[in-house]
Amino acid sequence: MAFPATQIRRGMVLVFEGEPCRVVEFRHHTPGNLRAMVQAKLKNIRTGNSFDHRFRAADTIERASMETHDLEFMYQGGDTYHFMNTENYDQIEMDEEALGDAAQWMQSGMKIQAEYYNGNPIGIQLPNSLNLDIVDTAPVMKTATKTASTKPATLSNGVTINVPEFIAQGERVRVNPTTGEYMDRAKD
Repeated sequence: MAFPATQIRRGMVLVFEGEPCRVVEFRHHTPGNLRAMVQAKLKNIRTGNSFDHRFRAADTIERASMETHDLEFMYQGGDTYHFMNTENYDQIEMDEEALGDAAQWMQSGMKIQAEYYNGNPIGIQLPNSLNLDIVDTAPVMKTATKTASTKPATLSNGVTINVPEFIAQGERVRVNPTTGEYMDRAKD
């Protein structure tokens, strides 16, 4: 479905030169006595490359038909990650390159959302938080407070993050997988 370039909004996924691209930023702009234009920063969803493009107001753009499916991570075999679609039980494979930074956070049984374009998964969305155990960190400082300095800690999935000084080895913590930051102690 085509629409005029003046209706571009942040977060939309467009088909630009045959590739799905997400609008990161846009600015509608009418310079002096010239025609209106839309300056947009786009990110190619398949490759991850960002670029700028100037659309004329008269240009028509096609919105990408994206589907979202709930997947459950099953296991990893080499560089391939295996998922099951929880709606129809189809099994899907994605490589480490397609998952990007999200690959390090995968745990067996984890539920994620995947975006599909033309029937192929092109990106995933992790949960807002994950509960993980700390397997290695420096000993607890007796005078440590929440606003004091931080120390590195290795999580049960092998990722190293910074945690406050009062967190001990063996504790369970909540982590934001998008930013890789400690949130708080897990309450489960």
